[in-house]
Amino acid sequence: MRFKIHKEGYKILTVLGLFFVLVNLLVFFYLPSTLTIVGILSMILFGAVLQFFRNPPREIQFTDDNIVYAPADGKIVVIEETKEEEYFDAKRLQVSIFMSPTNVHVNRNPISGKVNYFKYHPGKYLVAWHPKSSTENERTTVVIDNGEDEILLRQIAGAMAKRIVNYVEEGDTVEQGADMGFIKFGSRVDLFLPLDAKLEIEMGQKVKGNKTIIARLQ
Repeated sequence: MRFKIHKEGYKILTVLGLFFVLVNLLVFFYLPSTLTIVGILSMILFGAVLQFFRNPPREIQFTDDNIVYAPADGKIVVIEETKEEEYFDAKRLQVSIFMSPTNVHVNRNPISGKVNYFKYHPGKYLVAWHPKSSTENERTTVVIDNGEDEILLRQIAGAMAKRIVNYVEEGDTVEQGADMGFIKFGSRVDLFLPLDAKLEIEMGQKVKGNKTIIARLQ
């Protein structure tokens, strides 16, 4: 598999790389006896950040308006019927995916269609699994209409994540599987589906964006 870095990591990795070069130069001139250990630590830390911004190619094998693909890599932590109050003001099936710092953090469109709603909410940075994180944390809400059903996707920043990036706007037409955003350093994505959607996942399951089928729409 090709190792590709997401564009959101370019600036951070450049600044971090220059910082480590400077640190190691200073150590070389003033504390040469510690150069080896500082160099190793620098490479480990840089490698950890590098892997966070990896962006493996994820081609969808076949597109289908009735299939909802996973919008992110991670672990299923919530499957429940709940009232979604921001847009639908009605009961929906909620599926939540928790992304640890070791997961790929690219977010992808679960279906194709028109963006009927988009809103960014500044907020707190509670841990991503906190019950109130979906309503109090920094987050974005996106609603995609495939012509028959609307799917709501919510990016939620976690305790480590301090910035959500989203590339869509209200009125856009989006393609299933294409990049729709990125959350930096730990986060969660919620999906709100029609009540009659047929779920294909279970609690605790690990999923991959563009690969795992979350549900089939009736």
